[in-house]
Amino acid sequence: MKRFKAVIMIIGINPFVFLPEPVLKSIFKQAAREKGHIPVHGTVNGSAFRQTLVKYSGEWRLYINTIMLKNSPKRIGETIEITIAFDPEERTIAPHPKLVKALNDNLEAKKIFNNLAPSKQFEIVRYIAALKTEASVDKNIIRAIDFLSGRGRFVGRDRP
Repeated sequence: MKRFKAVIMIIGINPFVFLPEPVLKSIFKQAAREKGHIPVHGTVNGSAFRQTLVKYSGEWRLYINTIMLKNSPKRIGETIEITIAFDPEERTIAPHPKLVKALNDNLEAKKIFNNLAPSKQFEIVRYIAALKTEASVDKNIIRAIDFLSGRGRFVGRDRP
């Protein structure tokens, strides 16, 4: 586990920090790669997180969402303390059976879903898998199918 301090910056609406080069090299070595999304875990100001390192515009960034740090978009310029390491745990989330059925029942939506980038597919699957009640699952599967079919928004996005 590597420890460092960093200043929260923002790109668009997304707060993030840059990782020092020695920390990045350590994570790359642990992950045995330097490309693609790299799963990491650690702490921000002592609170545990699981996140993914992302390379964007030629720079590796650790995005600091509000789950990791309360009010992170309002804390730009603040220095935070981070511990971080590669996270080797599997992060696959199985799609909810009702989502699978809904996609199989709507071949147009299924085709669009299958043509989405894996990260967008994962976003939909993860969102629905995290819902607590069957009523919420049912409502959001309808919204997801509508979104995929070009009728409405889902998880803050317009139609793909």
